[in-house]
Amino acid sequence: MVNKKLKNLSQDEQRRARGLIEDVIRRFVRNPVGMVGFIIISVLVVSALFGPIIAPYDPTGMVNFEDRFAAPSLQHPMGVDELGRDIFSRILHGSRVSLQVGAIAVTLATTVGTTLGMIAGYSNKYVDEVIMRAMDVLFAFPAILLAIAVLAVLGRGVTNAMIAIGIVYIPIFARIARAEVLSVKNEEFVEVARALGASDRAILIRHILPNILAPIIVEISLSLSFAILAEASLSFFGLGTQPPDPSWGRMLSEGRAYFNQSVWMGIFPGLAIMFTVIGFNFLGDGLRDSLDPRTR
Repeated sequence: MVNKKLKNLSQDEQRRARGLIEDVIRRFVRNPVGMVGFIIISVLVVSALFGPIIAPYDPTGMVNFEDRFAAPSLQHPMGVDELGRDIFSRILHGSRVSLQVGAIAVTLATTVGTTLGMIAGYSNKYVDEVIMRAMDVLFAFPAILLAIAVLAVLGRGVTNAMIAIGIVYIPIFARIARAEVLSVKNEEFVEVARALGASDRAILIRHILPNILAPIIVEISLSLSFAILAEASLSFFGLGTQPPDPSWGRMLSEGRAYFNQSVWMGIFPGLAIMFTVIGFNFLGDGLRDSLDPRTR
């Protein structure tokens, strides 16, 4: 009889979860800002996945050295850079670098930061103090300066840039996770799980984590935009992606030196960065409105 009741309860919970997910999707589709962000990011993902197929030229090969600084045309929609390379092909390949760096860096920050925040919020005050004071030390540094400091230790390169950017955003996720855990750890469902003998690990993973995911998901979408912007900044200073591999930040830095001869060398990479950041911010706003229970 007890097993039957538990089974029915589990089925009811699954139906409620499906209904909640359907409601979130329905609300997101009706959100124009969120849908604009979704479309922009979808274009970015397609460019990153199929860039080598879509790109008409080799991004690191010279099309024709005599055509360097050529203006945008049907043959070269975004022009040609100082070495005769097609800018459109380089931007397509650069989207893969930007998305890869942003995704890996934010995954690192989310995993480590959320874990530390959950432990801090659920544990005693001494553990909480140690973890959060360490997060405050990291948070006290400006993001780009902290990333540069980490790269000064690890060395330049795209892999180290991912690690540096991930470290920069760990405190943000730790703070969010800790605040959410503090708000739910004394709720009845947690007390019931504890009374039934569930371990602290099981309570955190199976009961608390699903109830604090909404703000973390929103922060992931927003942090992706800042991570891509940080990678572009590091590459602009020569600390991220190294030549001849294309990177939007590196292309922007190279275009600055030839602004008088070829203004489009800097305009198109700048537009790619701008629309990507706008897309992730719009997507984050749409997710925030869709996941917020107060707006239902």
